[in-house]
Amino acid sequence: MEIEIFQIDPYNVDQKLILQASDLLKRGSVIVYPTDTIYGLAADILHRDAVARIFKIKKVSRQKLLSLIFPDLKQIADWVHVPNSVYRVMRRVLPGAYTFILPAASEVPRSFLKLQNRRTLGIRVPDSAVARSLAEALGRPLLSTSVPKGSDDFITDPREIAEQYRYQIDLILDIGLMPRIPSTVVDFTVDPPEIIREGAGDVRAIF
Repeated sequence: MEIEIFQIDPYNVDQKLILQASDLLKRGSVIVYPTDTIYGLAADILHRDAVARIFKIKKVSRQKLLSLIFPDLKQIADWVHVPNSVYRVMRRVLPGAYTFILPAASEVPRSFLKLQNRRTLGIRVPDSAVARSLAEALGRPLLSTSVPKGSDDFITDPREIAEQYRYQIDLILDIGLMPRIPSTVVDFTVDPPEIIREGAGDVRAIF
């Protein structure tokens, strides 16, 4: 079955399309959706086969960090350990173009941690109504990563994504061509926190 493409307005989100996409995720599909930075490749973290498909598409080491997308901060403590000092930073800058690396909580599915082969998670609450609506409809965070182009690049053109991954991805939520600036990644598992990647989020807002 070839990939489906849904045109979606990022400023006036069609909830029917969101519900269709979340239903596909719950059934084990892998989809592409827009964040506030670049397109994300998403699966349901509780669907082991879909998670395995993400790793296969990415062709990366199991040590590679994947992110969880949340609609807000309410569920985050169920998935990662968040010190009060970090939570204050998150409240200040989220939703926004940041990924926070934090230690995984004991409630995180063991099947996922075994696949990922690490005990940390990247946490995002993007400034994107599509991304947050999708996570809210799913009822749990989206497992997410960038759409790969080679070993160290990513694709931000939905037409190129559809052409390259025609039979590996089930759906694209298409808002058109996106910028090529990913999120800023900050590792809060070390002291002092370390900037892993400087991207769209202003580093000065973190410290």
